[in-house]
Amino acid sequence: MALLDFSRASGRSVTSADRFNRLIASTIGALASWNDARNTRNALAKLSDHELDDLGISRGDIDRITGKSFY
Repeated sequence: MALLDFSRASGRSVTSADRFNRLIASTIGALASWNDARNTRNALAKLSDHELDDLGISRGDIDRITGKSFY
């Protein structure tokens, strides 16, 4: 088992470039998550009620499964 210790400073101060890079990375991650949920929602919406029932879900479960109710 690996253990990471973040309790000590790295000896280097956080620069505005570091903050900007983290902002860009988190924005890209959020966009990727949103796009994955959108693709999943669209794919599930295209299935028939019988196909959804085979998966054990109903049409009303789609928003809950994808975690958002916006399009």
